[in-house]
Amino acid sequence: MVDIKITEQILDLTDCFALASDPACGGIASFVGTVRNHTKGQSVTRLEYECYESMAVKEIQKIANEAISLFSVKNIVVHHRTGILFPGDAAVIIVVSDGHRNAVFDACSHIIENIKKTVPIWKKEIFEDGEEWVSAHP
Repeated sequence: MVDIKITEQILDLTDCFALASDPACGGIASFVGTVRNHTKGQSVTRLEYECYESMAVKEIQKIANEAISLFSVKNIVVHHRTGILFPGDAAVIIVVSDGHRNAVFDACSHIIENIKKTVPIWKKEIFEDGEEWVSAHP
């Protein structure tokens, strides 16, 4: 099962765990990317995420399919925010479940690293004295 959602609504980790839960799976790993209140010595007041949604969903599906192929995991949930987020808000939640812990850890890492590399979601950092579009590929 793969569940992908891109939304301006607040992300819910409990919902993501419920979607990935499966009595056949003995392990669940998760990653929650949150907004930091600082970057490069500057205070961040908010982030603004924009997305080419139809392409982003297709690319995340491709990444999830790769993770299933590489790590033989059973369930993957990827929910990503767009719009205006403040420090502490969850920007992305990834939950992976399967029967073995190493597979879910590896799949979770693979998914977030590739989302940052290839998915058309962009963010602008808003500081107290300016703003800057940020590359997701440092």
